[in-house]
Amino acid sequence: MKKLFIVAMILLTGLSATFANSRETVNEKVSKAFTKDFAGAQDVKWENKENFAKATFTLGSQVMFAFYSQDGDLLGVTRNIVSSQLPINLLSDLKKGYSNYWISDLFEMGHHNNTTYYVTLENSTHTVVLKSTGTEGWSVFSRTKKPA
Repeated sequence: MKKLFIVAMILLTGLSATFANSRETVNEKVSKAFTKDFAGAQDVKWENKENFAKATFTLGSQVMFAFYSQDGDLLGVTRNIVSSQLPINLLSDLKKGYSNYWISDLFEMGHHNNTTYYVTLENSTHTVVLKSTGTEGWSVFSRTKKPA
């Protein structure tokens, strides 16, 4: 249940377009953990939530999002990617099974040396979010019908 909550939390905040207030700060545990985990990070902006802190930052030329518990434990890291950055079999599965959809969001989530991919696909009537843990294929995370 906790894992599902964390994944849902990261998914929802990862899909949002809101950016943190650059003046917002986090507690010392979170700040020290972030500095250790992401040396060289630039343009760090923090957003505090009830159960976690979210850092939006640039590392190299990639915008990334790191999620920390208030105790300074790294919950996960996400980054938006383009479809060509997917493992080839996942990209092939998308092209075969969802050729009548377009990609409206795609991101990669890292957590404890595991990589999970989430893709949001849309057509004129439905929005589908697929999830892939590793490179073993997609499963439907959610499916909604668009309002008429």
